[in-house]
Amino acid sequence: MHGSRVAEIEYPSSDGKPMAETDLHRDWMITNIQRLQRFYGGRRVYVSGNLLIYYQEGDPRKSVAPDTFVVKNCRPGRREIFKIWKEGRRPNLVLETTSKTTRREDAGKKKRVYAELGVAEYFLYDPRGDWLKPPLQGYRLVDGVYQSIQPDADGGINSLELGIRFVLENGALAMFAVATGERLLSQEEWARQETFRAEEEKARAEVEKLRAEEAKRRADDAERVARSETAARRALEEELARLREPGKKLNGPYGKQS
Repeated sequence: MHGSRVAEIEYPSSDGKPMAETDLHRDWMITNIQRLQRFYGGRRVYVSGNLLIYYQEGDPRKSVAPDTFVVKNCRPGRREIFKIWKEGRRPNLVLETTSKTTRREDAGKKKRVYAELGVAEYFLYDPRGDWLKPPLQGYRLVDGVYQSIQPDADGGINSLELGIRFVLENGALAMFAVATGERLLSQEEWARQETFRAEEEKARAEVEKLRAEEAKRRADDAERVARSETAARRALEEELARLREPGKKLNGPYGKQS
C-alpha cells in the first residue's frame, strides 16, 4: 500500500521560477551546458541544467535545480526530471551561474544540499562580477564539507572530477581539457570557429593564388627578357658573321664596309 502511494506522487518538471535572472545569465547557462555536452558526446555521461533534481523519494518538495551539472557513468539523453534514487547516480559537479538575486541561495541552501547529496565539486561563476570576488570560485567536498579550491596564479581552477580547467579570459568563462589542452566549445562557438577557419582558409588560398600569379608573371617577364636578349645576341652574331664574309672589309670603329 505504501509503495502504491509513493508511485502516485507527482514530481513536477517545473518549479515555476524563471530560467535565469537576465539574458546574460541565461546565455552563459546554455553555453556552459552545450560545451560540456559536446565534450562528453558519445560517452556515458549525462549533462544538463535548469532541470529539477529530486533527491528524496516520496517527497516532491525535496528538489534542487542546478544551472549546469554533470553526472558521470550515467545514461545520456533527454529527461524531464532527474530522480537520484531511480538513476542511482548523483551529480559529480555542479556549476551555478550566480547573480545578486541568486547569491544567497547559491552560497546557502544549494551549497548545503549539494554537500548533503555528495556532489564532489561545486563551482560558482558570476559573469558580471557583481558580488563574487573573484568571479570564479570552486569547492571540493572533503569529509562531507566543502573546502575552497585554491586557484592557480591566473585564477584558473582544475576540476579533478571532470579533468577540465575552468579559467577566466577578460571576465568570460573558458574551459579546457586538462589532458589535451583542447578548448571546450558550445555548438554556436564551434560553428563560429569553423566559419572563421573557412574564411581564414579562403583568404590564405587567395593570398597563395596571388603569390603564384605574381611568381608566374615574374617568370614570364624573365623568360621574355631572356628570349629578347638571346634574339639580340643571335642577330648581332649573324650580322658580325655576314660582315666577316670574304670580299667584305670593315673600316672604322663600327666596321663600315668599303
